[in-house]
Amino acid sequence: MDRDEIAPHPEAKWIHGIPFIKYFAENWEQVEVFKARADDLLIATYPKAGTTWVSEIVDQILSNANTEKCNRDAIYNRVPFLEFAAPGVPSGTDMLSALPSPRVIKTHLPVQLLPQTFWDNDCKVIYVARNAKDEAVSYFYFYQMALVHPEPGTWEEFLDKFIAGEVVFGSWYDHVKGWWKKREEHRILYLFYEDLKEDPKREIRRILQFMEKEVSKEVLEKIVHVTSFQEMKKNPLSNYTLAPVYIMDHSISPFMRKGITGDWKNQFTVAQNEHFDEDYKTKMASSDLRFREEL
Repeated sequence: MDRDEIAPHPEAKWIHGIPFIKYFAENWEQVEVFKARADDLLIATYPKAGTTWVSEIVDQILSNANTEKCNRDAIYNRVPFLEFAAPGVPSGTDMLSALPSPRVIKTHLPVQLLPQTFWDNDCKVIYVARNAKDEAVSYFYFYQMALVHPEPGTWEEFLDKFIAGEVVFGSWYDHVKGWWKKREEHRILYLFYEDLKEDPKREIRRILQFMEKEVSKEVLEKIVHVTSFQEMKKNPLSNYTLAPVYIMDHSISPFMRKGITGDWKNQFTVAQNEHFDEDYKTKMASSDLRFREEL
């Protein structure tokens, strides 16, 4: 299909009980047989949980905060998105196959759909989780501007779909719980978006330790600065403004919108919040995962 033939907001296609972006689903066979390498580092998240933020942190660490190295390309080319596919641009699997080792790979896949070769090769994984209410709000605005997603509908309609797990990549609840459970048997650093907001230097140190890397105090300070929301929001190599407009339309909503914790209070009605809390308690009752909804 030619890029000019793309209609915005195509309907989702379901794979193994999970809704996917139409083009992602059409490339699924390539994802399933993807060959991970032992030195691959995987960054896994539910959408809008800080994926690009942590991708930039990791790339800065690997480049020792060398500006020239980190400015070599847009973040989505430095850290390719495994299951990405869209007309007119290379797929994530094609980009990754051409990359030399060591590779840093991004995914939004729920844990049960990750290609088996990641587990077989004992690849390190950094997982980032964000509280459900801020997720829902951020995802709603992302759905509007990322035109390869299905129609978001109204906020009320989208929130109902989010609660039901009928948004792209499925249930937030199953996603965060599935990866939380997997960390008991695999090398997974499980981070929280709210912790990164509260003390980025502390969390970057945790990432460094997990990656078995060391940087000088000056380099650490530089990484904290260049990966701040304010700096990334104005950097075209990390804010996705270089992405084709038929995939992301920044005139609708910026990819990097607010980057705060607690913005859900500006979106949820009292009734929506009460209903959400009641449903949340039921779905998360069996888990010891705890999230902060404000800082």
